[in-house]
Amino acid sequence: MLFKPEPPRSYKRALAVTRRTHVTAAVHIAFLTAFLAVAPAFAGTIIVASTTSTQDSGLFEHILPIFTAKTGIQVHVVAQGTGQALETGRRGDADVLFVHAKEQEEKFVAEGYGIKRFGVMYNDFVLVGPKADPAGAKGTDIVKGFQAVAETRSLFISRGDKSGTNIAELALWKQASLDPAVTKPAWYREVGQGMGAALNMASATGAYVLSDRGTWISFKNKDGLAILVEGDKRLFNQYGLILVNPAKYPSVNRADGQAFIDWLISKDGQAAITSYKIEGQQLFFPDAGS
Repeated sequence: MLFKPEPPRSYKRALAVTRRTHVTAAVHIAFLTAFLAVAPAFAGTIIVASTTSTQDSGLFEHILPIFTAKTGIQVHVVAQGTGQALETGRRGDADVLFVHAKEQEEKFVAEGYGIKRFGVMYNDFVLVGPKADPAGAKGTDIVKGFQAVAETRSLFISRGDKSGTNIAELALWKQASLDPAVTKPAWYREVGQGMGAALNMASATGAYVLSDRGTWISFKNKDGLAILVEGDKRLFNQYGLILVNPAKYPSVNRADGQAFIDWLISKDGQAAITSYKIEGQQLFFPDAGS
């Protein structure tokens, strides 16, 4: 199961409390200044800001009980788009990031917000759409598939949430010499939601959508939808781990956060990732060290 313990008594908890009680800005700043001077990291619990695909796919429900049984460390997951998760890290509101936008992850580290990026696993993206494929997008070339959707003005659901999947989608449109996120054609709908919600909307409206394979495999509402484009090397999807920099944010639980990273890239953690399957299909493939 996905662990949801009480958040640690740290800067993250203190910030939430002050927001709920609507203190004035002056009091809020004074409180945080005093709190950060004395607040230690809360041992035994970590906050992981992670892409929605790791949650929607069911991966965390599989691996977190194994990790906690081995270490005693509880993991509280905040599932967001990768862009939002990185912003959470920039505010110091998480201990570890588990995301999938390598260029942005490396920038996060280069700017001093994180200690080091660790590659941990990969899968791929797939273009999902109506089984009848009215756009004629089916094939192994994702750029041609996107162009077919645009040329036929077929409905396309974009997550529009700055997630890793959304970042990959926008890059693919650019390779297709198109930019619907800027031109806003009627057939292109940005929903600002996670992968599961975007797939549900595609199912309900007979639309096309770019999905990570893990969430697609675990998705229960496949009626009327099918994978239409897969196998293109441009659809490669890698995930990385980053410890938020405790030198910048003293509230970061460095010891337990690093223990989580070390376990995931260890032989045992990589085996746990490999063993997660749905109806015999492996959702993620370990690649620690990449």
